[in-house]
Amino acid sequence: MASPTSTNPAHAHFESFLQAQLCQDVLSSFQGLCRALELEPGGGLSQYHKIKAQLNYWSAKTLWAKLDKRAGQPVYQQGRACASTKCLVVGAGPCGLRAAVELALLGARVVLVEKRTKFSRHNVLHLWPFTIHDLRALGAKKFYGRFCTGTLDHISIRQLQLLLLKVALLLGVEIHWGVTFTGLQPPPKKGSGWRAQLQPNPSAQLANYEFDVLISAAGGKFVPEGFTVREMRGKLAIGITANFVNRRTVEETQVPEISGVARIYNQSFFQSLLKATGIDLENIVYYKDDTHYFVMTAKKQCLLRLGVLRQDWPETDRLLGRANVVPEALQRFARAAADFATHGKLGKLEFALDAHGRPDVAAFDFTSMMRAESSARVQEKHGARLLLGLVGDCLVEPFWPLGTGVARGFLAAFDAAWMVKRWAEGAGPLQVLAERESLYQLLSQTSPENMHRNVAQYGLDPATRYPNLNLQAVTPNQVQDLYDVVAKEPVQRKSDKTDAGKPVTGSAGTQEELLRWCQEQTAGYPGVHVTDLSSSWADGLALCALVHRLRPGLLEPSELQGMGALEATAWALKMAEHELGITPVLSAQAVVAGSDPLGLIAYLSHFHSAFKSTHNPGPVSQGSPGTSSAILFLGKLQRTLQRTRVQVESLGRENEEDVGGKKRRLEVEAATPSTEEPPVPEPGVPLTPPSQHQEAGAGDVCALCGEHLYILERLCVDGRFFHRSCFHCHRCEATLRLGDYGQHPGDGHFYCLQHLPQPGHKEDSSDRGPENQELPTPDENSMPSSPAPMATQEEASPVPSPSQPTRRRLRLSSPERQRLSSLNLTPDPDMEPPPKPPRSCSALAHQALEGSFRGWGVPVESPQVLVAMEKEEESSSSSEAEEEEEEAVALESGMEKTLRTLAEKSGTMDKYPTWRRTLLRRAKEEEMKRFCKAQAIQLRLNEIEVDLRELEALGMKLELALRSQSSSPEQEKALWLDQLLQLVQKKNSLVAEEAELMITVQELHLEEKQWQLDQELRGYMNREEDLKTAADRQAEDQVLKKLVDVVNQRDALIRFQEERRLCELASGLGAQG
Repeated sequence: MASPTSTNPAHAHFESFLQAQLCQDVLSSFQGLCRALELEPGGGLSQYHKIKAQLNYWSAKTLWAKLDKRAGQPVYQQGRACASTKCLVVGAGPCGLRAAVELALLGARVVLVEKRTKFSRHNVLHLWPFTIHDLRALGAKKFYGRFCTGTLDHISIRQLQLLLLKVALLLGVEIHWGVTFTGLQPPPKKGSGWRAQLQPNPSAQLANYEFDVLISAAGGKFVPEGFTVREMRGKLAIGITANFVNRRTVEETQVPEISGVARIYNQSFFQSLLKATGIDLENIVYYKDDTHYFVMTAKKQCLLRLGVLRQDWPETDRLLGRANVVPEALQRFARAAADFATHGKLGKLEFALDAHGRPDVAAFDFTSMMRAESSARVQEKHGARLLLGLVGDCLVEPFWPLGTGVARGFLAAFDAAWMVKRWAEGAGPLQVLAERESLYQLLSQTSPENMHRNVAQYGLDPATRYPNLNLQAVTPNQVQDLYDVVAKEPVQRKSDKTDAGKPVTGSAGTQEELLRWCQEQTAGYPGVHVTDLSSSWADGLALCALVHRLRPGLLEPSELQGMGALEATAWALKMAEHELGITPVLSAQAVVAGSDPLGLIAYLSHFHSAFKSTHNPGPVSQGSPGTSSAILFLGKLQRTLQRTRVQVESLGRENEEDVGGKKRRLEVEAATPSTEEPPVPEPGVPLTPPSQHQEAGAGDVCALCGEHLYILERLCVDGRFFHRSCFHCHRCEATLRLGDYGQHPGDGHFYCLQHLPQPGHKEDSSDRGPENQELPTPDENSMPSSPAPMATQEEASPVPSPSQPTRRRLRLSSPERQRLSSLNLTPDPDMEPPPKPPRSCSALAHQALEGSFRGWGVPVESPQVLVAMEKEEESSSSSEAEEEEEEAVALESGMEKTLRTLAEKSGTMDKYPTWRRTLLRRAKEEEMKRFCKAQAIQLRLNEIEVDLRELEALGMKLELALRSQSSSPEQEKALWLDQLLQLVQKKNSLVAEEAELMITVQELHLEEKQWQLDQELRGYMNREEDLKTAADRQAEDQVLKKLVDVVNQRDALIRFQEERRLCELASGLGAQG
């Protein structure tokens, strides 16, 4: 508020301007300020200097200091860099306003048009460190006092727009509300300029405004004419956002946020959510800002089962259309998920209202994301050039789980402003476009980890932001199509389809090449004579010889004597899968009968593409080109864990009481799959016999649906073949991938690990899934009715609470109670504390923690470090200068870990709130990194699944053409076969990439599990030894054993990664030699 002694009306208007929380209030207070100072709004950067000179007000001085510091950077040339440039910015979203601010600082005249008349979006945006620093440097704390205080790293869209709007108005940006940009109006004659077509009724001044730069930030729905937009479509993904009223009570402020938790690495939380509420999610995020903001990814089947969606439609627009979504059910769904994630501590959840006065909850589709193929264009007519640039969602629609939208949007705004500066400097159009496209290539790769670490040095110059900057990555010759005379083509939307027509590098080639290679590899083996790709393989000897050539030692040729053709073929198929990573695409019966020659050719082509560089006889390493060591590793892990489940199930039936100890031993043995795998028993279910399919020949059929399987559709699991679309979780119908599923020994069904019933566990009605479960009604109290459900939710919480483990009631005898009552619980300050008794698991605990691979534990530092820390101030100041100083100081990783460990062990986390905030912020950043990595993996897995479906469709057409008894020329059939083999190789590459991603999923899962166990163990170890009960000590030992198991599993993954790296290095050196 204004000073009580101030009588200057400009001061009151300025205070109203600072505190305004509605768009109309901001505009009216700023107009009042300009009237009081006798200035005209929208006068460019000179207006800012006039306001600063005339408004000699103490409350404005800190803001002027910040804006002067920013405007004083050399790149802006004191506001003269673009003094003769006139710009039009379309859209007052965060990215459009940020671009307008930069253009104003360059000295350009900036006019901004916005079709809306108010800011009403409550959704919360995650901020990278550089965006926090950037907004602070523009005076964000002055406009919004709660901006990123403490550990907060987010802001609502509405608040972000408000503070950027205020900065833009102060810097002289001319803003017009309720005006829609509909297109460009080219200059009618020489000497005139470009204008905008605006609706409904622009003022004469705005309608006649001629500009030479257009920056479009109007969102993904509108892209200026001439730009080509590519659609990136993946697997169906349904997001749900919900905003609840934030009453800012003490209880609400104490509820921890959820920076992001994903099912891909924290399945226990989502399993508990499913059992408690019937809600099946992929991930969930909770931010606390103006509202309680939740965003989650829900599964379609769950939404249908709970009545949120009325009917299942293949078209996404129809599926999520207003007519197909039940608003009341959607509200119950969102409320129940939010209530569970926060343990009911937010009280009765009441929806905030959106711009239309309705509850602010929505379901949206982010299956399809648009990305412009170019970020800028130049159009010219009658000698008048117009530079067009894209920023925000119309440049790249963000994938929300990655939290990259506003950060990359700001980077694109900076890059666009830099382009305008180069344009104003007189650089040639092609040179400007080439530099801008070079920067655009970097945008999708940016993350906080691969940008410059010192965010305080970030500026308009791209060199201050991008470490590996190459402005010549795109040459002027490559962007000639972006410089034209009035774009005539409408916006094109191309879909990322799999291009099967293009040749694949290293394809299997013709049948003759494949046959010649097979003959070379099997030469010299007795009884093996390969003359073709069908009958020569029927006795199984040729296939065994090929496997033996690539991996000697598995079986001696002499041992094949007396072995039948079917037995030898089955052995070769199994060894090729288990030891070479070559997955079968046909059964042993089909090979022996010769009923599927195409399948055999496709199978042998996998050998050829993987090992064709192996010219000399001898063993082939797992790192050979074309093979996937990840498939081998995950396959061994999958089979080992499956054997463990079968053994535990049988042990449980024999002796239920003794299963605990044996299960523990088996799980430890299964943690690290050995390279020497014990003999794998034959599958209990016999191999599927070849079917007599009339249309496509004698191929295999799906073991689940019974329909015919084309070659590219075949997925082999334990000797049986499935459609990929059929091989899903028996309960949730999620796609099953190698290393992420299990087969229940009892019912024989396949499940994802989240829903896999535990061995020996009999499912009751509650465990069978919420088929008929109803969500809580809106008027129900969301608080738990008893402590028991709360405890269950705490265990499944994505934010562990190790400081409050489950305690058992301690029963004392009468003498013990008497001694306890006589104890003096007030320590003498002069008396030294007695030494702690030795812990039974102390040495093992330190060994496990210090052996962690990501620094989960550090050695205890000397007490002198604590003494030095205690010399710091004990209370944190709320002043803005100190907060910025805290943000600017970056702790080194080793010091940060030491501080965190010492603070936790000595109780200084509560004593020194500044350290506490810093450490908590670092912890949230690590949590967010893990979440973003998981979501990037999930996105790529979905893309791979879509690509595989497209390959299957193309392969089916080619296979039908090859199997048909048509009179097509042999040359054409050979071409079709080559194309089919190329598709097979492309499928194998995608499957190998999928396995690599699943290895990373295993790493994330173990990293999350180790972090949770580490926190739980520290909670026990930090407790006084003589206050522990026997149950506490037993629980501590159990947690320690689990932690050691997890560390061993992570060690196995690290050894695997290192061995693969060495193999790849050796292969590379061999190729060079």
